[in-house]
Amino acid sequence: MPKESHQGKAVSTAVNRRVIIVTAVHGPAAPFLPEAYASLCAQELPDGWEWRWVIQEDGRTRDVRPYVPDDPRVVFHQGRHGRQGGPGVTRTMALAHADGPYVKVLDADDRLTPGALARDLAALEADPSIGWATSRALDLLPDGSTAGFPGDPAHGPIERGVVLDFWKANGFRAQVHPATLLVRRDLLLALGGWMALPASEDTGLLLALGGVSRGWFSAEVGLLYRKWEGQETGRPPHADPAERTARMAVVEARARALASFGWRPPEASEGSEGAQAREGSEGSACFDGYGGYGGYAGSDSPRERP
Repeated sequence: MPKESHQGKAVSTAVNRRVIIVTAVHGPAAPFLPEAYASLCAQELPDGWEWRWVIQEDGRTRDVRPYVPDDPRVVFHQGRHGRQGGPGVTRTMALAHADGPYVKVLDADDRLTPGALARDLAALEADPSIGWATSRALDLLPDGSTAGFPGDPAHGPIERGVVLDFWKANGFRAQVHPATLLVRRDLLLALGGWMALPASEDTGLLLALGGVSRGWFSAEVGLLYRKWEGQETGRPPHADPAERTARMAVVEARARALASFGWRPPEASEGSEGAQAREGSEGSACFDGYGGYGGYAGSDSPRERP
């Protein structure tokens, strides 16, 4: 039997597969949440699928909650009072509430383009050997204009090791943007979530994923990446030479170590249906976003992805 959604539209009660949107946020980026929400509401998914938005605050303040949408598909959680863990810790904590087979990153100050979620999902559903998907990103500038950048890979699969090789050969800049990532949840958990780094934690995850699983790149624009003064990636500490060298060293070492083990995720043979079957036999599927979070805006930018 159909039921009424909060918008008055009939939706099926048979919906049981979710894409979990994960957003790490702190106070300065919170005012952008309504725009991120509007971009989510514009997404259309195939029958039987729905999205759920997990907003995780880094710390515990009164600054973020007023901007959290009143929508049953949106859940809000907070961290510790008086202490911030950074975007990697914040996103990984959000995985405690990720109860679907796929996790999509959305920084608080960014916006998805129409169709982005469906395109990502279609790529992973069509090919179980693909563990993650990315898409073209455009900078959203303060005046409302957008800007692209050269170097996008070809539309289609990205083979293992390609992202790391390009990143190493091009001054620690990846050719795909980690802020556009959609990833199989089990694969994300197996890799330990986002790296415990003060920045570039999302690039570290991207390189690790690329070392153990094939990926996908959509040449259609999937994300508007906001550029603004409050971004953590625009602050001096992000470019500190000593810290940057250390971050790049551990990011590379982790990716190469994973690749050297020859490990491949089980999803490569069973797909999301197999993962769902395991969930059904194991009980509840609950588990315990800077690079950036938006204001943590985060991921290293399209032109600067160190």
